[in-house]
Amino acid sequence: MTQTVKIKKLNPNAVIPTYGTPFAAGADLYACMDEPVTINPGQTQFIHTGIAMEVPVGFAGLVYARSGLACKKGLAPANKVGVIDADYRGEIMVALHNHSKDAVTVENGERIAQLVITPFLTADFEETDELEDTERGTGGFGSTGRK
Repeated sequence: MTQTVKIKKLNPNAVIPTYGTPFAAGADLYACMDEPVTINPGQTQFIHTGIAMEVPVGFAGLVYARSGLACKKGLAPANKVGVIDADYRGEIMVALHNHSKDAVTVENGERIAQLVITPFLTADFEETDELEDTERGTGGFGSTGRK
């Protein structure tokens, strides 16, 4: 299944997101900067992509960490998952946080995150005094993982 998503380059050097393989769920987002950015341990920096997009109504763009960047360099989105709403038209930026003990430099053109375009449902929240009982009930935070 495919869905057209319009992309606008805000910087002529910006790279349009690409899929690494034919069955990849996430498209790589690329850094678009005039000079490299060094992120110190425990620090967060906004990394420009140089693109804006028109996410279709009924869909959201979800920005996730790239596993290689997170595992090998300790860089991952500070907010864990970024959400690009259908009505947002500004530049896509990724707030990368350095979880490692070393300073890490992000270069122009480097793949910095991955973007998943996905449909979603909007809930009609209805207040009630009672919820339907289940076997699990109110058990949470590891309650189903005990041996």
